[in-house]
Amino acid sequence: MSRTRTKTAPDLYLITGGNVIPLDPPLKRGGVNEGFFDRIKSALDAGVRAVQLREKELNARDLLQTAERLRLLTHGYGALFFINDRADVAKLSGADGVHLGQGGMSPAAARKILGEEAIIGVSAHNMTEARKAKKDHADFITLGPVYPTPSKAHYGAPLGLKTLKKIAGLVDIPVYAIGGINKGRVEEVIAAGASGVAVISAILSAPDVRKSAEEIIAELNRVKTSR
Repeated sequence: MSRTRTKTAPDLYLITGGNVIPLDPPLKRGGVNEGFFDRIKSALDAGVRAVQLREKELNARDLLQTAERLRLLTHGYGALFFINDRADVAKLSGADGVHLGQGGMSPAAARKILGEEAIIGVSAHNMTEARKAKKDHADFITLGPVYPTPSKAHYGAPLGLKTLKKIAGLVDIPVYAIGGINKGRVEEVIAAGASGVAVISAILSAPDVRKSAEEIIAELNRVKTSR
């Protein structure tokens, strides 16, 4: 994943999503609840070192303001910071890179905006998309959903471990398993070839964000050191 800020890609990639964070009022147009930043800070305190801001319902002004604040927060911990899809917001906020979905901006177009040192991630949901991301010079991909999960239900049936293993074995860039990932599933996705895990609700919806993140990080460390 890394280009300039770290030499080793983080094992855990945290992705925000206002719909999974139990806030009152919820994260939506018109501003961001302070509890949102508190939860991200708790995850960073636990050791999370890569965060993607993915808040599609925010208007451009609120998204940029949120991004600028999160960039300061994440960089204060030496963590990588990404914006979902919006390369313009990534550039204006000083993010480390952008994470691109399917059917939108290409990695090449994003790199023209952000520069050659930007880190470009791509979401992939099958072999064809994973291979294309590699061909398009993405730095890493998230692959899923590996397991059933409400946040990824619109992508169809879960890929499962066999497909994860097949795809991870055929692309030589980091592959982050996403979709239904929790502490209990870390060992099997790493065994299947994932470089790390991308997590949304297992951390940000947890009653204790820091504890949940610490447990997943500890399991990642245990699994990787035992291999």
